[in-house]
Amino acid sequence: MSDISISQTHKLSQKKARAAAQKVADQLAAEYDLVSEWEGNVLSFKRSGVSGTLALHDKEARLDITLGFLFKAFAPRISAQIEQNMQKVFSGKA
Repeated sequence: MSDISISQTHKLSQKKARAAAQKVADQLAAEYDLVSEWEGNVLSFKRSGVSGTLALHDKEARLDITLGFLFKAFAPRISAQIEQNMQKVFSGKA
């Protein structure tokens, strides 16, 4: 079960949604040193103590993150930051 689950609706084309998802992944990589990889419309990312996926659907992006013990205490802060970032990039205005 995920420690953080965020669902963000969007009105973007598949190409623009993928670009927005990549922005989210790039920011996660910069902040949390994550490595990511696309497999179809699912972006998987991981590092020691953190793993997750960002799945793109026609009108929704769904992020699920599993945190290791040391990161669980920071889940509310991490979730708030990512949710704000996803709202921004999937609005098409970022």
